[in-house]
Amino acid sequence: MVTYSDSGVDIDLEEVTVAKLAEKLKPTLKYRDIITESGHFAALVRMGDRAIAMSTDGIGSKILVAKMMENYDTVGIDCIAMVVNDILCVGAEPVALVDYLAVEEPNPDVAGKIAEGLAEGAKLSKIAIIGGETASLPEVVNDFDLAGTGIGFVDVDKIITGKDISEGDILIGIKSSGIHSNGLSLARKTLLENDNFDINDPIPNNPETTIGEELLRPTELYVKPIVDLFNKNFNINGLAHITGGGFTNLKRLKKGIGFDIENLPEPQKIFKLIYSQNVSLEEMYKVFNMGIGFVVIVPEEESEKVINALNKNCESYKIGKVSSNADKVRIKTFKNTEIEY
Repeated sequence: MVTYSDSGVDIDLEEVTVAKLAEKLKPTLKYRDIITESGHFAALVRMGDRAIAMSTDGIGSKILVAKMMENYDTVGIDCIAMVVNDILCVGAEPVALVDYLAVEEPNPDVAGKIAEGLAEGAKLSKIAIIGGETASLPEVVNDFDLAGTGIGFVDVDKIITGKDISEGDILIGIKSSGIHSNGLSLARKTLLENDNFDINDPIPNNPETTIGEELLRPTELYVKPIVDLFNKNFNINGLAHITGGGFTNLKRLKKGIGFDIENLPEPQKIFKLIYSQNVSLEEMYKVFNMGIGFVVIVPEEESEKVINALNKNCESYKIGKVSSNADKVRIKTFKNTEIEY
């Protein structure tokens, strides 16, 4: 079986690395009134009766797919999405972002295309890109790397951290646009190495879309549907951006509870294609979003109203519930088997 580690990304080692960083940096939290610590999707700094939410992220090896396709005008959308979707998870509305573009050598044409994606992502999220940094780093960076740091605001009494999640709450999943910006190393290894496929080959049973086009499809932006929920004052107990780590991201919300995911929609063809290349179901659901890019957790009595509200802007489904199976995520896969993390 091919694993994420085989493609050069060791999730377990990443967790140990992050833990080491957090251990050294945690003492700095005492210098300000911090509401959420690192480990949640976004951090919060109290400013009176309001709080500033902050998050930072990049687009990873999706850059290599953009290079293979010689198409750079959508990766900026991914950068925006990875940041603003995390900010939403604490109940905050994203408002602004600064970007960081590190390049091997300046290329105005590529930079212009990247900026087109950043501008489009900002437009769709209704945020301002208020500044940034471009650095030329020969011998440090190959081609380029792109990252962003965003901020949002939330009233302190409307912060959502997951602390109110309780057994029986309903998990509402919002459809992803596809692979988003996680697991691209595994996708490239299984699909594009060893002459399995070519970047310009059509997706099996979908001749109108090539593998490259599907891998490059931008990450879904969830700002509009989620901010609309905030404005309607629904009783929301938890929010999770399903990125690297798949549905294990739910564990970041609250200790001592579990999640039973039993009703996922059929995943997009790109996931089934990767699975067909000798990747286990356990690895698939640990690495990829498998068709669900965001999860809203609400009390059962609120669930139908929330789904109806979401479906005005996106596709959402009741995918499962909060269980008493402490710190475990149980998933019914598209092959009708069960896996547990």
